[in-house]
Amino acid sequence: MDTSTRPGGENTDTRVDHLGWRRLRLRRGRRLPVVSQAVGKLVADRQATADTIVDAPAPLQPIDLTDDARVAEVLDLAVRVGEVVLASGTGVIDTTTQVRFIAATYGLARCDIDVTYDAIRIWADRGPRLPPASTMRIVHYRSLDFTRLAAVDRLTRRIRNEVVAPVDARAALDTITSAPHPYHRWMATFGWSLLAAAIAALLGGGVVVAAVSFGTTLAIDRANRVLNRFGLPFFFQHVVGGAIAATPAIVLATLAGPLGIEVDPALIIAAGITVLLSGLQLVGAVQDGITGAPITSTARMLEVLMMTGGIIAGIALALRIGDVVGATVPPIVLTPGADITDLPIKIVAGAVAAMAFALACYAERRALAAAAGSGAAGTICYLLVQQAGFGPVLASGVAATVIGMAGGLMARRALTPPLVVAVAGITPLLPGLKLYRGLNAVLNDQLAIGANQLLAAFGVGCALAAGVTLGEWFDRTVRRPRILRRFGALRRPIVRRRPTVRLRRRSAPPVPTSPIPPTQ
Repeated sequence: MDTSTRPGGENTDTRVDHLGWRRLRLRRGRRLPVVSQAVGKLVADRQATADTIVDAPAPLQPIDLTDDARVAEVLDLAVRVGEVVLASGTGVIDTTTQVRFIAATYGLARCDIDVTYDAIRIWADRGPRLPPASTMRIVHYRSLDFTRLAAVDRLTRRIRNEVVAPVDARAALDTITSAPHPYHRWMATFGWSLLAAAIAALLGGGVVVAAVSFGTTLAIDRANRVLNRFGLPFFFQHVVGGAIAATPAIVLATLAGPLGIEVDPALIIAAGITVLLSGLQLVGAVQDGITGAPITSTARMLEVLMMTGGIIAGIALALRIGDVVGATVPPIVLTPGADITDLPIKIVAGAVAAMAFALACYAERRALAAAAGSGAAGTICYLLVQQAGFGPVLASGVAATVIGMAGGLMARRALTPPLVVAVAGITPLLPGLKLYRGLNAVLNDQLAIGANQLLAAFGVGCALAAGVTLGEWFDRTVRRPRILRRFGALRRPIVRRRPTVRLRRRSAPPVPTSPIPPTQ
């Protein structure tokens, strides 16, 4: 790009040297439309770290390979960065790439990295005359702190762009991992409760259902936090959460008739299931399976199935107890509603649900708007594709692909890892209602209907994860779109065809002849 400004003139000329656009003349002081400014900011040349890391760079500060202490320090820094990334739900391929990038920046370009479900191993080749150096890190926790993930992303960008000494980078990483959450824990509880209320509104519930879902999720979150302090395994925490999610729905279904309230209590259970399922390793499991990491994919998928089984067990226990005491079990309605009729409400509910999930996971403020935009875009695509006559599995896949693509673009602008926006965007589309329908049908000896709903829920979950993976692949393949560029403002490019040069065979020029002298 070549930008020249005339010092005394009124106009500014901007040229593009390789795209064949015409010269743009921008007058100073001219105000542009708001839409053009917004799109111009969106497509600016800002990229998340996951999109810019492709090949190992030349070492910015090569260390002495014969110094064992320095080599060990670099390897420890690389695996600790990978620990934070892997614990946040990032796939194996992206984690491996980021660990390799950190090591290569300091001169350890020839590394073998093995990332599994809960371990990161790295071996560095230091040449034929030195023994290889290796280290290992066990991931003991799973954290949904998106602020920490974004901070590590910025640290990686600093290591790439600046000459950061390993000791300084390690000190910055220690500060990131030991820093408290940016919000109070009650703010995270409010985010989970708001997510449940938005899901209830998205499914068609009224104000009463949304309010009860809000209070139910608040009780689930506080109860699980208390149980977590005593070290109760997460499976039993999900059992308790499922039981708490079903209890208010049973009470409301029992009292709805005498009080004359027309509500659908099943939506409360569906909202609780969605909240408990959100944040699990579904996206990472399918992404690892697609990108060639079957071991970690199997482990993550087993974790998802075990936690889902805990939720189903808790709900089944509460429904059976309610049936024994003579309470009314919330019925299931298999007839799909006209989702396209309340389109504005559902778009707002999808945006609020995605933003609430990002808030509950301690995302940064600038990432909340990106999450809300991805949730709204995914909801619109899902409803439109389903209204066109396609099934929920295909509609979920198309919506997740759009979320992956749009989320990647918005994540570039917010300088947030694309995983934050993608996982928040697909949260409103999780199949909580289908899981409850299948569970209730199985408990009532309707095995065909139950199997159909449970398999549909599994298909929707896999379609969501696969769509996000495909959308992120599109973003990383086309990192800098040629159609939209920003030169102080947004202008429509003019594509010119290159002129075809035709070669003509030219005849040889006539040889000048001198007059023949007369013969003597």
